[in-house]
Amino acid sequence: MSHPPHPPYTVRPATTADVEGARRLMLDTFYRDFGYGYVPEWHRDVIDLEATYLDHPRHLLLVARHGDEVVATTGVRSAGPAHPPHPRRLAERYPPGTTAQLVRVYVCPRHRRHGLARTLVRQACDFVAETPGYDSIYLHTNVDVEGAEAFWRGIATEVFDARTTGEHGPGVGTVHFEIPLHRRVENGNRFHVG
Repeated sequence: MSHPPHPPYTVRPATTADVEGARRLMLDTFYRDFGYGYVPEWHRDVIDLEATYLDHPRHLLLVARHGDEVVATTGVRSAGPAHPPHPRRLAERYPPGTTAQLVRVYVCPRHRRHGLARTLVRQACDFVAETPGYDSIYLHTNVDVEGAEAFWRGIATEVFDARTTGEHGPGVGTVHFEIPLHRRVENGNRFHVG
């Protein structure tokens, strides 16, 4: 995996000791940044982080810690976008099982602009590249959150902008992205898959 950002941060796969702090950050993000709070059909994984991420060999939850506090998260789940609410063509393009979906890429506001999200996403992509069975890396984001759209456009390719369709209703600007999947070959070089 990639090197973590400069101290005083520690970036690593989550353990049971990180679960409560990660959940707190996620819930704070739903209420503070998204403005609509916890939605069970969208955020069910947050209730049981251990079963969703820690107990599943093809899933991953990464955390960044600052001392005793979890200040950033990023998850990988073996799932594509659900239809509904997302368009059927996206669900077909990114099927569960072969799609690694990046989720819960959240950074506590006072720890933003330190390279945490980029480091976590890079490590998540490395995990996907090293995990058999994945063909693509998919994500969707709420671009109404300050900085989200610019961040993802800097590292991913847009595949669908749902703002014009009102896919999630008013107040949620969802844009879908893909990140190229690179696998290591024996000599250490990388090549694009798909």
